[in-house]
Amino acid sequence: MTNDAEELVSARPAGDDADIYDENGNVRSDFLALVGAAVAARDTIFLRQHVVRLHESELGDLLEAIQPDQRLALVRLLGDEFDMTALTEVDEAIRREIVDQMPNEQIAAAIGELDSDDAVYILEDLDKEDREEILAQLPFTERVRLRRALDYPESSAGRRMQTEFVAVPPFWTIGQTIDYMRDEENLPYSFSQIFVIDPTFKLLGAVDLDKLLRSKRQTKIETIMRATNHPIPAEMDQEEAAQLFEQYDLLSAAVVDENERLVGVLTIDDVVDVIHEEADEDIKRLGGVGDEELSDNVASTVRSRFLWLLINLGTALLSASVIGLFDESIEKMIALAVLMPVVASMGGNAGTQTMTVTVRALATGDLDIYNAGRIIRREAAVGVANGTVFSVIMGAIAATWFHDYQLGFVIGAAMVINLFAAALAGILLPLLLHKMGADPAIASSVFVTTVTDCTGFFAFLGIATWWFGI
Repeated sequence: MTNDAEELVSARPAGDDADIYDENGNVRSDFLALVGAAVAARDTIFLRQHVVRLHESELGDLLEAIQPDQRLALVRLLGDEFDMTALTEVDEAIRREIVDQMPNEQIAAAIGELDSDDAVYILEDLDKEDREEILAQLPFTERVRLRRALDYPESSAGRRMQTEFVAVPPFWTIGQTIDYMRDEENLPYSFSQIFVIDPTFKLLGAVDLDKLLRSKRQTKIETIMRATNHPIPAEMDQEEAAQLFEQYDLLSAAVVDENERLVGVLTIDDVVDVIHEEADEDIKRLGGVGDEELSDNVASTVRSRFLWLLINLGTALLSASVIGLFDESIEKMIALAVLMPVVASMGGNAGTQTMTVTVRALATGDLDIYNAGRIIRREAAVGVANGTVFSVIMGAIAATWFHDYQLGFVIGAAMVINLFAAALAGILLPLLLHKMGADPAIASSVFVTTVTDCTGFFAFLGIATWWFGI
């Protein structure tokens, strides 16, 4: 088996991920088969040669792709050579599954080798008792830093920050600073600026690394430092922090506490992860599935979907009750039963379009109290315009289909009303939920669909009942 593996991976240079992925970006099935066979045969030689050297993101993809029973066995076979950073690249359910099976001593040893932001990412998933036991095994300084980061709210900049940074007093010279960085063992893995602080750790400014290296050794730091670009409060929501990075093209930013003391640094790689997570979260919540992952088991998936399906059942019954008000009209004119789903469907799609744009605008900060009125008027105009166009199209279809131009007029009028209502519901409901502090992404779709269904059915059947006198 090891000889077969050589044909696939022996020529693969370290850091080159081309050979383990297929043309669709998925881990190659033949590589998965080789790893699975190596795990089954407990072939640690193959695993050390071809799995240990994988980049953390590649190892994360491998852990997600292999069979669950092979996943834990692979981690055990790698032992201390398993790169814990890979756990920051996998779904939460898989990360919990692996960490729960690892001894706390092994986790503590691995945590000590990670950057603080990666360490926090893993520690926050643990039970409080296990977390405290692991922290107790770490050096005092590192333990204090990690505890401070864990004390900040979930999804805050403080949770995402790195607590490793370079900070110097303003009276140091360039030479002293360079000598300090050469001698210091606990520097960040990579950084682009150093921070300037006073004796209380209050942030005074920053110096870009390229400017530092171009200055003479005897130059004082205070003469070349600049004001810090947009320091980020540790309590700030991570999505707001990501928006600052996007707006000002930041590579890194200082994180400060309520007293403006430097407590960490937020870097662009963490922000990219935040943007990905927030976009992923918004898409899932628009579908009413919360934080569900493909790796979740059946029971947890059922639980996560049940509530919104139950709410949807209630709203569907509400729509059915509206139809029930006109049961006699439907009995007398079967064409109404044929056409009413068209009105509701068009309204539902139009409302979903507006809602999607609104939820995304709220998430990015493009929609606020200052421009809400203008956007509402715009969406209302769009709803009327689309309603008018499709009322003509659908009216002509209905008149031709059922040889009744009056029926075409009725469905056309209902179409205008419902698309107008859909536009208003698509923007007003997310705004209302946002104002109430609820997540507009997870709640809007159910309520917007309810509004468009009820409005569409009532408008179409009501106008038809009145117009035809049935």
